[in-house]
Amino acid sequence: MSIKELVHDEALLSTPCEKATAADAEVAQDLLDTMASLDDAACLHANQIGVTHNLFAYVDEKDKPHVMLNPVIKLGLAASKQVEGCFTHEEPVTVTRYDRIKVAYEELLDGKLVARKGDFRGWVAQLIQHMADHGKGKFI
Repeated sequence: MSIKELVHDEALLSTPCEKATAADAEVAQDLLDTMASLDDAACLHANQIGVTHNLFAYVDEKDKPHVMLNPVIKLGLAASKQVEGCFTHEEPVTVTRYDRIKVAYEELLDGKLVARKGDFRGWVAQLIQHMADHGKGKFI
């Protein structure tokens, strides 16, 4: 596991990601290591380190790191405009984000993918939506 260099290649970042698998455990650790090495990093998608699989690392409100694989946003409530920055995009952009989301996703547990569902609000909901867009190849 190691700290990876950030990718700024628009073609790669605009490519929809493949489904992540249990074989992506090393990528998950690389995401955590790389995110921890960056100043003010709250989230980081695998495509930002050159891996086009749908997984990302993020920190919650208590600054605890997590890795989410193959997220699907099932429900979004209370949409509003937000200005977001990104490590792989030079200028902040205005996007529509939900304040509350319900997400189906997977996480790695003892080397296996485990299906999960979660209800997220506020800042963490915004991070997850930003990362879900990365997984779809939306260059934000």
